[in-house]
Amino acid sequence: MSNMTPLSELGEFGLIKLIKDKVTIQQGSTIKGIGDDAAVLEPTERQVVVSSDMLLEGVHFDLMFCPLKHLGYKAVAVNVSDIAAMNARPTQITVNIALGAKFTVEAVEELYEGIRLACENYKVDLVGGDTTSSRTGLVISVTAIGEVAKGEAVLRSGAKENDLICVTGDLGAAYLGLQILEREKQAFLANPDMQPELEERQYIIGRQLRPEARMDVVYDLKERGIKPTAMIDVSDGLASELFHICAQSGVGATIYKDNLPVDEQALEAAMEFKLDPITCILNGGEDYELLFTVPLADYDKVKNHPDISIIGKITAKGDGINLANKHGQSFPLQAQGWKHF
Repeated sequence: MSNMTPLSELGEFGLIKLIKDKVTIQQGSTIKGIGDDAAVLEPTERQVVVSSDMLLEGVHFDLMFCPLKHLGYKAVAVNVSDIAAMNARPTQITVNIALGAKFTVEAVEELYEGIRLACENYKVDLVGGDTTSSRTGLVISVTAIGEVAKGEAVLRSGAKENDLICVTGDLGAAYLGLQILEREKQAFLANPDMQPELEERQYIIGRQLRPEARMDVVYDLKERGIKPTAMIDVSDGLASELFHICAQSGVGATIYKDNLPVDEQALEAAMEFKLDPITCILNGGEDYELLFTVPLADYDKVKNHPDISIIGKITAKGDGINLANKHGQSFPLQAQGWKHF
């Protein structure tokens, strides 16, 4: 990759054309995408949901170990994840990026290739955004738009006593993947000739660098006739998200330590870093799995689902939020998830 093109050669209009030429429109509700003063969307009889997330270099990602293609993909996935958490279907996104002078045209193409792959995967249209220069590193801000039938949106506030608490996939892996990447970065800075050993940890590293939004489970629950009573995506850690649901629903909760789903690679990494795996599962964050509650009556529909673990139950508010072990002892749960400030 020797012949790099400085962004200045392309200019803003050239950059917009470069991006626009690679965008394909998949949604019927997109009337006008990139290339005008604003996008034109035509919602159906459904409700529109909107969510926005910002990723900053040095705060949310490190370009030393985060490939730009993965970063573009992740920027879309984390926003689609918020739409998924509303039980909605994503339809369009806008992407704003601020770039430092060090970025080349090829680097921007790489970033947008990741964005394009995610758009293809989640069937969303990139309909606009803004590009500007930055003096402090790369900033990516994505807004996702989705739609949901009236009355079908799932909020954080609907959990009822005796509901089952469920989570998709496995937890703690993204946090442990980050620990490995940080360690390898330090080793590389100390000795640039050293080759990082990442082969056996591909899964958990991928969980950090290129997470997936669980739209598959949202569609699957619909097919099975299950509407969660409350739902949230796990971005700041399981404990923290459970606190949000309990606070907004006015309930308590008990989750069972032995039911918490974790991947073998994550367990091995936790041991290697001398970290308590349960702490990583509860407070790691960035797994982008879905935490949701369903009525007890739906037990048979979720119990054998390969991607869903039943991890506890909703209790009365007065019972508090607890973690129980197999001996029936329970302890008040602490939420030590990611704090932004």
